[in-house]
Amino acid sequence: MGLFYDSTYLLVILAALISMAVSARMNTIFSKYQTVRSYSGMTGREAAMRILHQAGIYDVTVRHVSGKLTDHYDPRTKTVNLSDAVYDSTSVAAIGVAAHECGHAVQHNTDYVPLKVRSAIVPAANLGSQLFWPLFLIGLIFSLPMLVKAGIWLFVLALAFQVVTLPVEFDASRRALKMLSEGGMVTETEHDGVKKVLWAAAMTYVAAVIGSLLQLLRLLVLSGAFRRNDD
Repeated sequence: MGLFYDSTYLLVILAALISMAVSARMNTIFSKYQTVRSYSGMTGREAAMRILHQAGIYDVTVRHVSGKLTDHYDPRTKTVNLSDAVYDSTSVAAIGVAAHECGHAVQHNTDYVPLKVRSAIVPAANLGSQLFWPLFLIGLIFSLPMLVKAGIWLFVLALAFQVVTLPVEFDASRRALKMLSEGGMVTETEHDGVKKVLWAAAMTYVAAVIGSLLQLLRLLVLSGAFRRNDD
């Protein structure tokens, strides 16, 4: 089985290279537009508040959170959480990221189906991501095919969450661009910059799905090696 273990590391390396390349691209684009001041002079927080109010949403709070690119919308607490580089920044990148997170708030407010599905499978996805490898590895070591299969199916649950996340993220970016344009918060030139920032961010989710698909392929190859050695 050692041959299969060695060869599958190529899939791990490929996934890591894709992730690093996409992350580097994201950081480069974000850093570029982080230095470009928006014509409106609005901060990320101000842009978020205006977008929420324009959408008729008054029960969502905009909060500051520490860290870099830690921005997120929490449907449980109805909060748009903006990072250090976004909350008080007047850059084009900051306004774009803030608008994106507001896009999630609008999704929540309108009962956007993919968002509801993603929220519903969070517990199962978390369980799958934590348990798939221990079960799979124990199954291989002790020749227990049922544990091997269980590990694979648990990983599929985690992968399903990532796949459902894609339409949620792309839709939030689409909403963000539309709301910024309709609200007159960005110029035509700035619109292109925001689009680049949001597209680069979306690609990180695509890279994560590709990486997980490669991991699934690795599990299937290893389980095939297990079956052949067990015969």
